[in-house]
Amino acid sequence: MDPLTNPYTPNAGAEPEAIVGRDDQLASFDLLLARLERGRTEQSMIITGLRGVGKTVLLGQFRRTALSHQWVVVEVEVSKHEDSEFRRRMASKLRAALFELSPRARWTERFRHAAGVLKSFTLTIEPAGAVTAGLDVEAIEGMADHQDLSMDLTDVLVAIGEAAREQGRGVVLLFDEVQFFSKGQLEALIQALHRVVQLALPVTLVGAGLPQIAELAGDAKSYAERLFKFPAIGGLDAVDTSAALDQPARAEGAHYSDKALETAFDVTGGYPYFIQELGYATWTVANGPEIAADDVVAAVPAYEAKLDSSFFRVRLDRATELQTAYLRAMAELGPQPQKAADVAQVMGRTSTNLGPTRAELINMGLLYTPEHGYAAFTVPHFDRFMLRTVPNLVVPELRARRGAR
Repeated sequence: MDPLTNPYTPNAGAEPEAIVGRDDQLASFDLLLARLERGRTEQSMIITGLRGVGKTVLLGQFRRTALSHQWVVVEVEVSKHEDSEFRRRMASKLRAALFELSPRARWTERFRHAAGVLKSFTLTIEPAGAVTAGLDVEAIEGMADHQDLSMDLTDVLVAIGEAAREQGRGVVLLFDEVQFFSKGQLEALIQALHRVVQLALPVTLVGAGLPQIAELAGDAKSYAERLFKFPAIGGLDAVDTSAALDQPARAEGAHYSDKALETAFDVTGGYPYFIQELGYATWTVANGPEIAADDVVAAVPAYEAKLDSSFFRVRLDRATELQTAYLRAMAELGPQPQKAADVAQVMGRTSTNLGPTRAELINMGLLYTPEHGYAAFTVPHFDRFMLRTVPNLVVPELRARRGAR
């Protein structure tokens, strides 16, 4: 069929033509904003799930909803940074939010106070005030200058929340890849949000991250579970998978047969990103207007090749030889969470000896721990990829010994 009319969007975070299976999360966000607008409090959310389940797409939907309510949106894709860089990034984003809430020419005393607090927040990393250029206020001594990230960020978010309330508006912080915050940064955000909630200010934080984020948040602050809901999202069921594929096709005058939809569900496991990739590949091989099961099967090699060269490969390329061997051993055991001892046995090593390697893979975001003693892939179908592309399980030390013979 015509590639110009291909309705599928296999790009990271790109919004698909049909967003299905996420009504509960969208309704929760609507309720969150509505209650804050009425001066009430409501638990915020951190969406958790594996790679490719549509967490970033959901954040995009939240952004659209917030803007329709005239809220200011602060979007951050988290990466590992020292606290000084974290301060710099937050200050830059919150400076923009302050100007969006009100142009400087119309600032009230409340806004000038918020600007002064924000300037204090940056002086330890930017004594010249480069990050807060254009605020034209003096730093407020004793506010956000405690040399303590939690206290300083609390001062800033409270001041901005009070300015937003004066305007009858609100600020929503949307953080993607939350698991990459350091413990101290996550603790600071949770503590600041806690104070904002106590004061019933119109500021909230909504995040998305890998499954371990609920545990990380709890470790950072014991009351995190009372501030947040942690809805977990996964693959779509067969009905929603069918809708995600068939609705965009019908909008372009094509449709899937029932057997084709069953086949597509079997191939993708219902994971939204995989659905977009398979839909895109199938459109290129089908003649239409009916897309048959044979078309889906014919598209699988191109579908897998695309995933292997991008979605999967970009993650494996960061792994060392020993880390790759560990991942390959896990794949040998299957897609389920695996005991550290079982993986070590496959590699001919001890779990104690491989503990650092496992910890490194968790820190890199390639594995997570669903329960004590177990690890699982953060990427769906990663076991299939490893079996396809790393056909032989070879532990680096063993290969070195063989080469010496």
